[in-house]
Amino acid sequence: MHSQINFGYPWAFNYGHLVVAVVFLALLCLAWIRKWHKAVIVVLGLATVWASASFVMVRYGFNMNGRATMPTEAFLRLGAGKVLDMGAGTGRSTLMVLEARPQATVVALDSFGESYVEHFGDRKSGAVVDQGRARLLANLTAAGVAQRASIQPGDMRQMPLESDTFDAVVSAYAIDHLGREGIRKSLSEANRVLKPRGEFLLMVIAKDFWLEFTFGPLLMHAHKVAADFWERSLRDAGFEIVEQGMRPATKYILARKT
Repeated sequence: MHSQINFGYPWAFNYGHLVVAVVFLALLCLAWIRKWHKAVIVVLGLATVWASASFVMVRYGFNMNGRATMPTEAFLRLGAGKVLDMGAGTGRSTLMVLEARPQATVVALDSFGESYVEHFGDRKSGAVVDQGRARLLANLTAAGVAQRASIQPGDMRQMPLESDTFDAVVSAYAIDHLGREGIRKSLSEANRVLKPRGEFLLMVIAKDFWLEFTFGPLLMHAHKVAADFWERSLRDAGFEIVEQGMRPATKYILARKT
């Protein structure tokens, strides 16, 4: 059943480095056979090693089309509650919460707009909102958790949701696609819809060694910010920091509404 799940990240993200590795390996073999200059052989050898190591890291370390695991057991520790997934996309973070917290329910919110089309959509397949809702629902159904989730189209910067209604909010690799004003509005909205003392799990792309090694400057929305940017932004939005940490290419912060 789980084999039907497709989070929709492009093939090139997961396997592009493998293609590059094969090309460099072929050139390396040719250079060795034809006895090219040693400097060329060394460069081709290093390029082959880089591409191969990057493929392993992206495919099995980042694993963007695989199941996500909760970065901290402290989030929604009691295992039950009403959770909002801000910027749910194709449902990877929604499934993460539903599978890790089997008594929780999730409202998966996404605008299914330009950012969605850029990462997952296809303008030729009809209305993006319908397309996004269908893909998200298909993944939830394939995982057997659709009965505990609902899908809500909407912009995380101005959500069509009532205040003080959620026990927890999660946002994974979504808010950091926005500019600073969009980030400020989204964090303020997360605070608004949370109940008093509600939890917020924020996961953003971090330009750490692993991301720099594998993609370099290609993932431009993972811009470098001040070391305490996200902590300050959360505090300004009315949160207190409970826990924070790093995973490959990811920074996570668990916060609580004050």
